Amino acid sequence: MNNAADPIVQVQDVFKNYRVGDHEVEVLKGVSFEIQRGEFVAIVGPSGNGKSTLLNMITGIDHPTSGAVLVNGRPLHTLSENQLAEWRGENLGIVFQFFQLLPALNLLQNVVLPMDFVGKLGRPTRRERAMHLLELVGLGDQAHKLPSQVSGGQQQRAAIARALANDPPLIVADEPTGNLDARTTADVFDVFCHLIDQGKTLVMVTHDKELADQAARRLLIENGRLVHETQVNA
Repeated sequence: MNNAADPIVQVQDVFKNYRVGDHEVEVLKGVSFEIQRGEFVAIVGPSGNGKSTLLNMITGIDHPTSGAVLVNGRPLHTLSENQLAEWRGENLGIVFQFFQLLPALNLLQNVVLPMDFVGKLGRPTRRERAMHLLELVGLGDQAHKLPSQVSGGQQQRAAIARALANDPPLIVADEPTGNLDARTTADVFDVFCHLIDQGKTLVMVTHDKELADQAARRLLIENGRLVHETQVNA
C-alpha cells in the first residue's frame, strides 16, 4: 500500500535511447527527481531536448532504456499494456495540447467516457459527475454541444474535466495552453490552481515562461539532462 508521505512520482536515473537508422540517439541521460503529492511542477526547456519523452515515461506511454519510473508506487515498466491501461484509468488524467476530444460525442459524453472505460460508478451517477466537472470548469451550459461548436479554450476546459473524470491523484498536461490566447490561458491556469487547492498533483510541460513561473517548482531539461531546478513559489 502507498504511504501518503511517499513521492507520487519517482524518476530514478532514467536513460532513454532510440535507434535511428544505424545510429543510437540518447534522448534522456540519467534524469532523476521526485514529485511530492499536491505539487504543481512545470517541466521546461528547449524543443527537442527530452521534455515530451520524459512526460511519456511518467504516463507509461514509453519506457526507459535503463533506470525506473514509479508513479503512485507502481514501477510502470513492469506493467503489461492491459495493466497500464487499467492503471492509467485509476491514477492518471492527461491533458493534451490539441484537446483530443471525440468529435462525434458532445462534451458531456466525452467526460463520461473515461468512467465508462473503467466501470466507475453507476451510469446515472457517471452523468451526474460529468456534469459536475463541466460546471467546475465553467461549461455546465455547454454540456450538450459538440467540440466543434465551442471555442478552443472551452474544448481545453472540457479536456481538463475529462482528465478529472475518474478522480485521479495525478494530472499530466502536455503544452496545455499551446493553442490558446492569453486570456483563455489565464482561465485554464485558474482551473489548475483550483485542482492544486483540492490536493491534486499537476505535472506540466510548457514553453510558456509566465505560466511556468506560476508553478511551485520548475525543472529545466536541456540536452536530455536535468540541468536546473527552481523552487518558484516556496
